[in-house]
This record gives sequence, C-alpha cells and structure tokens, in this order.
Amino acid sequence: MMLRADTDPASVLSAPRFLDAGEAALVVEFGNTVDPAINDRVLALDAALRADPPVGICECVPTYRSLMIHYDPLEIDRETLIAFVHRAAGNVVERQGQATTWTLPCCYDSALAEDLDEAAQILGLTREQAVALHAKATYRVYMCGFTPGQVYLGGVPEPLKISRRPAPRPPHPAGAVLIGGGLCVVAPFVMPTGWYVMGQTPERLYAAERKNPFLIQAGDLLRFDPIDRSTFRNLERRVASGEIVARKSAA
Repeated sequence: MMLRADTDPASVLSAPRFLDAGEAALVVEFGNTVDPAINDRVLALDAALRADPPVGICECVPTYRSLMIHYDPLEIDRETLIAFVHRAAGNVVERQGQATTWTLPCCYDSALAEDLDEAAQILGLTREQAVALHAKATYRVYMCGFTPGQVYLGGVPEPLKISRRPAPRPPHPAGAVLIGGGLCVVAPFVMPTGWYVMGQTPERLYAAERKNPFLIQAGDLLRFDPIDRSTFRNLERRVASGEIVARKSAA
C-alpha cells in the first residue's frame, strides 16, 4: 500500500479529533495524511505539553498525524485532559525556530545496497539515476518508532516513490537506508522488512551508552552524503569507537 506522503496543506483539519486508546491513553488526531503542516501541529502540541504538562500525563508519543498522550486516570480525567489540550493546541499552530539538519554518510555500493537494482528496475530508472535522486533530496523526520532510533522520512522524490513489497524480504543490516510506501526509513537494527534497501549508513541512530542515545529527533531534516565502500569501512570503525560521524547544522 502506498501512503499519501507530503500532501497539500489543505488536508489539515481545522480542529483536532480526540480518540480513546484504552482507558489511559488519548490520541489527538490532526489529519489523515502524511503532511508537513499536520506534523508541525503534532510536534508543536508535543513540545507545549512537555514544557508545561498537567499533573497526570505520563508520556507523549508523536506520529505522522497524531499525538498519543498516556495519562493516569486517577490523577487527571479525560474531560480535563481534553480541555487542557484544546487550550494548548489553540495556542500552537506550527513549530517555532529552525529545524536541525543532519547529513548522514550513505554508501550505495552493490554490497551494501542489496535492493537498489531491483527498485530501480521497478521504477524504470537506472541505478545511477536512483542514487542521484535519493542523495539530492532533503528529507523530513516525521516520527521515530517501531524500534529505538528508527526514523521515518518524508520528502522522497516522486520518481522514487515505490510500494512496499508484497512479502517481507530477509533481514537487512543495521544502518540500512530503505524506501517503501512513498517514504524512506533509516533502520538502526537488523530485522526483516517489506521495504527496499537503497544503501547503508555507518552511523548509529541509537546507542544506549551515549548520554543522548537517540541521535535524530522528529522534526529534524536529513540529507544523505554518498560515500564509497572504503570510506564506509573507515567510518564504520570510527563509529565503533564511539565517534558520531553524522554532521549536524541549523537549517
């Protein structure tokens, strides 16, 4: 199935919907597409609740188009929480300030880009065209999830938008850079996938021993810097010693 990614801002809802997820979680839904304006509202509300949380909120989990709020119903009831969210959402329409931009080294060598030729053939592109399209784009980190540090990226160039596989492929390596469903993913761990492996980054997006285990956050921007296989192996050794090789800058 292909998600409608990076769609027209007109799809933004005028007011959020409130949906129960069990007895101790509330989903605040801002739209039904993967859209930058919708995601801005999600992240703005998340930031507002983190800055001034009412008693009873346990955790907030932002997604493409909604914010799940886990709360203690013994400390705050649903109606009070919704009223608080209404006030907070009314004061934040979009995020303030500049986004952080990350540049990740990415190797598109055949040995590390197992599905690149297959994806290019399906899309009617040459290998070189697929790499050039993937590497020149600026991606938006819409959300993190599924596994620690896994980032889901919008901004995939139209010619590279491909449906997910009908069945999962064998496990990909840690650091795999994948496309599928009109989106891009950087996967921090070895796992099976229904996406196509376009390349691999030596960087670790999650490292439990770091002061901040999570390198990249929702709302950041991300670019890929093509490197050859020799450079990949060199950077891989540096990352194994604890160095962060991704470059960080303000947009």
